Amino acid sequence: MSDQTTMQNPAKQYSKAQGQGDGTLQPEPGSDTTLNPRPDHGESSYKGLGRLKGRKALITGGDSGIGAAVAIAYAREGADVAISYLPEEEEDAKKILKLIEEAGQKALALPGDIKNEKTCKEIVQKTVDTFGAIDILVNNAGKQEFVGELQDVTSEQFQHTFQTNVFAMFWITQAAVPHMPEGASIINTTSIQSYQPSPGLLDYASTKGAITSFTKSLAKMLADKGIRVNAVAPGPIWTPLQPSHGQPPEKLQQFGENTPLGRAGQPAEVAPSYVFLASQESSYITAEVIGVTGGHHLP
Repeated sequence: MSDQTTMQNPAKQYSKAQGQGDGTLQPEPGSDTTLNPRPDHGESSYKGLGRLKGRKALITGGDSGIGAAVAIAYAREGADVAISYLPEEEEDAKKILKLIEEAGQKALALPGDIKNEKTCKEIVQKTVDTFGAIDILVNNAGKQEFVGELQDVTSEQFQHTFQTNVFAMFWITQAAVPHMPEGASIINTTSIQSYQPSPGLLDYASTKGAITSFTKSLAKMLADKGIRVNAVAPGPIWTPLQPSHGQPPEKLQQFGENTPLGRAGQPAEVAPSYVFLASQESSYITAEVIGVTGGHHLP
């Protein structure tokens, strides 16, 4: 794991091997517990400074990958954190919930499939019932499946990707906003794929384009309510999304090498952007997208 406070060459902060698999695939939805090599979520390195003291956060996909790193960071910054996840991701979720509690914060487990509108409304209501409000909403859960040929993209896959990545974001946000006070923040996870889509990720890239537009439009809609809406666009980050059929086996072995920094990123390197956008330090930033891409710049 890397020291996040010592100045160093970012290209060498993590070895290439820490962000590449051996080509072995996992069944969806993937697991951090069995991911090899293990990613860095900031378990040992993230040091909080009280930026989010007293806040109440809801993070979708908070059991693993970027969502897990954000959950750890938010807790160490002083926020109570609710994480939603698929029931089959319980093992990963338990580890993150334990880390939230070890940071001295309340942790709320919200298992369920957010492709279902009823589930989306329920996780919001359970968060409000437990915490009293939602000060930070992170729409992060995502589905990605690599398919090389257009004719092989099934209607079921296309629909499920949009339900998970776009419809759930809409349903959860719509349910959450009435419970969000002035000064609250919504942060969506888009992607470099919104700007530089790869062949084989047609449905995924399309949803990320939709998330980017949703973010910018919603920010203008909610500005008069004092709620800011922004997004983070990660590049190649080593998470279970990649080996659970998000990339073909041959691409996993070179994952992230085509970035200017020459390596894949770690979830711990993405989480600080979510902290910044949730904190009052970013009070004049809304309708914006922050790229965490290893050098593949956004337009």
